[in-house]
Amino acid sequence: MKKIILGICVLGAISFLSTDAVAQFKNGDKLLNLGFGVNSYYTGGIPLSASFEVGVTDDISVGGGLDYLSYNYSGYGRFTAIYIGGRGSYHFSRVLNLRNEAVDIYGGLSLGYRSFSWNDRYIGPGLGNVYGSGLFLGIHAGARYYFTKKVGGFLELGALGSTNARLGVAFKF
Repeated sequence: MKKIILGICVLGAISFLSTDAVAQFKNGDKLLNLGFGVNSYYTGGIPLSASFEVGVTDDISVGGGLDYLSYNYSGYGRFTAIYIGGRGSYHFSRVLNLRNEAVDIYGGLSLGYRSFSWNDRYIGPGLGNVYGSGLFLGIHAGARYYFTKKVGGFLELGALGSTNARLGVAFKF
């Protein structure tokens, strides 16, 4: 994890050294992130995620996201957590005067619904009583690095559904 954070910091520093001022993100861009959580707020499993946003200004994008996590406890029970909601991001490229079009630094909020279900062979609903379903509020800070004009990688940190750190592939249309 330390290597990933260091890599993003190095990429950010390199972007300031470039001589061509080009904003990575712009109005009308369509952004798709497909990723996985590097940890879980729950006891086990690997969180999977997808988010899609559309640029509504040169600095702001809005869209939605979905997180899915399911884990089977060796025949004792299974839980499933699904987070679905809307999200919005502010892209800092122009404000920070980033000079590398391969880098997109952003942050934002999510609001949606969490569905949590638990089935235990021995004690019934189990963790479902602890976590429950209902509204959730999320916050994210992230960075994308594009290897080509359309495909890159991303890292997000924050309250991201069932994880607080997410890695994956990013697409721009």
